[in-house]
Parts: sequence; C-alpha cells; structure tokens
Amino acid sequence: MAILIAPQAAVDPRAQIDDDVQIGPFCVVGPDVTIGRGTRLENNVTLMGRVTLGRGNHLYPGAVLGGEPQDISYTGSDTQVIIGDNNIFRECTTVNRGTLKEDGITAIGDHNFFMACAHVAHDCHIGNHCVVTNNSLLGGHVHLHDHVTLSGAVAVHHFATIGDYAFVAGVSAVRHDIPPYMLAEGYPARPRCINVVALKRNNFSPETINCLAEAHRLLYRARVGLDHAREILRGNGMLVPQVNHLLGFVQTQQEGRHGRGRESMRRAA
Repeated sequence: MAILIAPQAAVDPRAQIDDDVQIGPFCVVGPDVTIGRGTRLENNVTLMGRVTLGRGNHLYPGAVLGGEPQDISYTGSDTQVIIGDNNIFRECTTVNRGTLKEDGITAIGDHNFFMACAHVAHDCHIGNHCVVTNNSLLGGHVHLHDHVTLSGAVAVHHFATIGDYAFVAGVSAVRHDIPPYMLAEGYPARPRCINVVALKRNNFSPETINCLAEAHRLLYRARVGLDHAREILRGNGMLVPQVNHLLGFVQTQQEGRHGRGRESMRRAA
C-alpha cells in the first residue's frame, strides 16, 4: 500500500519510510528516522535523532521519540532509540535516546502500551507486552522485563529493574528492584504478594502459582533468607523453573547496591 503523508507534515527526504505508513498533519520526522510498515503517526508527533520504529506502531498526538537524553554529561554523541513492533504511544509520551554510559541505545520491544504522558528516559530497556500507564516515569538505565505493568504515576529510580509479570501499584516509588511475579506498592515500593491476576491470565498452572506464593512467604514474610528459602522449597518439591527464576533475580538484586542489581553499572557523569 502507499505511504500517506499529510501536506502539513515536515518529513525529511532522507528518512526511510516503509509501505503503508500514515503520517498525520504537523508531524516532524527527522533525517535519521526509519519507520516500519503499517506504522501510524497521528498529528503533532515528533521523531528526532536516530529512531528506528518497527511495524504496526501507533503514535498519538504530542508523542516525542528520540529527543536528546536529559543527562548533563551528554555531549551530542551518536546514540539512538530502537523500537519493535505493534507498540502504542499515547498522547505526550516521551522516549529519550541513549547515552554512551551503556550501549548507546534506548530499546523497546513489541506489543507495549505507553499511556498518556509516560516518560522513558535514556538507556532504558523495555521488554514485550508491558503497560506503562499515565504519568509514570522511568529514570535512566531502567530495565523492564516482559509483561510488566506500572499503574498510574509510578516513578522508577534509575538503574532499577522490574522482573517479568510484576505489577506496581499507582503512585508508588520504585527505589529497589522488583522481583518477577510480584505485586509491589508503597513508598518505597515493596513486594506485598504475588501478582495472581497476571499469572492466571497468562495460564500459569495452579501448582506454579502455589509454589511462587510459598516462595514469597518465605522471602518476604517469614524472612528466612535466600539460601534457607531455597532449601525449604527444594525439600518440598517446589523448586519449579519459575521459582528458580525468582530466586536468581533476588540473588542478583542482593549482590548489587541499594537494592538494585544493576547499580554497579553506574559511571560517574
């Protein structure tokens, strides 16, 4: 199908635009932008710097992708934003490109939903099937694994990691890593229970859910310690792959600083 570009849009001729792309009025597309097939830009969308969009993405009015990182040490290095397929960026979402403190890339996978006024800072890596709701803020170098949901107005500290299938309740402050399969809330956010709703919706077996619930009880209520919890779970035949994944995440978290396993990657500005 043809490319549809509104006459009021400003699209640099050097931009690479695939078939079936729609670009609405008053959009601005820079020279180093690549847009995949079937992507749709509503009005007043800005793509600047090196931005690669995959297929089937939908960007709503006011979204700005590829802006310079909000990092006082940034000096104009050639970094980028790489985005996969079938993502939704609602009104006034912002995604900043990376810095050279890591790999120079802010990366977003597939099938993610960023609601209005969400912010993804430099060097963040987002997995697949994540939901970042209204006014939630990801600091620099944050990692979200797959199937993560952040409720409204959640603030995530830089270098924090949130594991698979985790849910963070609204107006929480994520200062520490959130392990996979957990529901966390608070200031600072702490794991309160397992994320039963997401696990059931994604066809986790009742046996697996029960094993994860017991792992949570041992780690966060009985507080028996990681090694002791592992031995108890092994003795009870509950050391299923998902529990092993949870325990491995917690071990990495504990090996870091300030409750963040990736904190050791920080470099002086």
